[in-house]
Amino acid sequence: MKIHLQQIPDEGKHFEGEANPAILELSEPYIVPESPVRYSLDVGISEGGLFATGSLELDLRLRCVRCLDEFPFPVRIRDFACQVELTGNETVDLTPLAREDILLALPAHPHCDWDGQKPCEAPVGGLLNRGSEPSPNPQDGNRTSAVWGQLDQLNFEKE
Repeated sequence: MKIHLQQIPDEGKHFEGEANPAILELSEPYIVPESPVRYSLDVGISEGGLFATGSLELDLRLRCVRCLDEFPFPVRIRDFACQVELTGNETVDLTPLAREDILLALPAHPHCDWDGQKPCEAPVGGLLNRGSEPSPNPQDGNRTSAVWGQLDQLNFEKE
C-alpha cells in the first residue's frame, strides 16, 4: 500500500484496492487468510506529514483454542488512522501500519463461538478429557480430575 506523494492533490485523495495477504507475514499455521486485504483510505498531506484514515478488511480462518475446530473470522477495522512524517522520499509505504492494526485486531485466544452463532463443542473440562464429561471425583480415573487430585495432595505448611 504505497502512496506516491506526487499523486496527492492539496485537497487529498481517496484510495481503494486490495493487497496480497502475504503483507501480513503470518507464520502461524492456524491463521489462514481467505481473502486479500481490502482497503479504503482517504489520504492527505499536511505540514510535513502524510495522514490516512479509512477502513481495512480481511477474512481469515482461525483455529479454536478449546475444540481445535477451524472457523471463519472477519477482521473489520473501520477506524484505521495513521500519520507518517515525510522524509523526502517520493513514496510512503502504509503497509507496516496497516499490518500492525490488523494483527492487533486478532484475538489472542480464538474461540469458535466468538459471535454467538455456533456453540463450541469442547467439553466443559477442556481438551484433556475430550469426549467425556468432567467428574468432581478425583478417584474415578478421569484425567482432568486426576491432575487436580495431584494438586490437592500438596501439603503447604504455614510458618
